[in-house]
Amino acid sequence: MRFTSLGSGSGGNCLVAESGATRLMVDCGFSIRETEHRLARIGLTPRDINGILVTHEHDDHAGGVFRFAAKHGITVWITHGTLHAAQRYIPEHFSTPLTVIDSHTVFSIGELEVHPFPVPHDAAEPVQYVLCSGHHRLGVLTDTGCSTPHIEQMLSGCDALVLECNHDIDMLMNGSYSWPLKQRIRGRNGHLDNTSASELLARLDTRKLQHLIAAHLSEKNNTPELATQALAQVMNCGREWIAVATQMEGFGWRQIA
Repeated sequence: MRFTSLGSGSGGNCLVAESGATRLMVDCGFSIRETEHRLARIGLTPRDINGILVTHEHDDHAGGVFRFAAKHGITVWITHGTLHAAQRYIPEHFSTPLTVIDSHTVFSIGELEVHPFPVPHDAAEPVQYVLCSGHHRLGVLTDTGCSTPHIEQMLSGCDALVLECNHDIDMLMNGSYSWPLKQRIRGRNGHLDNTSASELLARLDTRKLQHLIAAHLSEKNNTPELATQALAQVMNCGREWIAVATQMEGFGWRQIA
């Protein structure tokens, strides 16, 4: 099993996971052309993608999903609430296969088993995912304002983890954002700050963890150094062991052995 990111941040998000001949995208917050370009950069074409899993309806995650899926005939998996809230993105006469999922029900796509789980975020019915190849587990958690016991249960024992480190709380509160926006970001339905992410990580079983990626970093309210430092303290490792998903590059292929 291996995984990569086409980009992570408020400008667009897309992760690709692969097991055998199955390749799934988690979200698509880029235009068709940009998504095609970024796929080519990692050695893939749209024909290689077997499905798109949607986390929630915000533009940086769902803005490109339906047009990309329609152009290339790719099935979309999405919760009922997110589908209802994402209608503005769906082209007229959209006929591409679409599967409505339950946020607690496991399903399989090819060689990957998909475990959705609900998260607290200011969206209609947001979920995140654990993807399993049979032998390995990849956990993805971005766009959640806080942790829950269920989130921690789902992410414990993963072989790889993509974990939101959206902001440094001091940078956010002393920055230029409006007070309502600051409150939204730091709220229980907003985004994880570095400290909250590290506290969540400390409550997980990380004994099998081979890869840890800090993701969805704010360009104005965080730095890679602060995010990796917070996570490295929990893992008792050097900061260089923690990777960072960037907006422009995402991160390269990571193999789970």
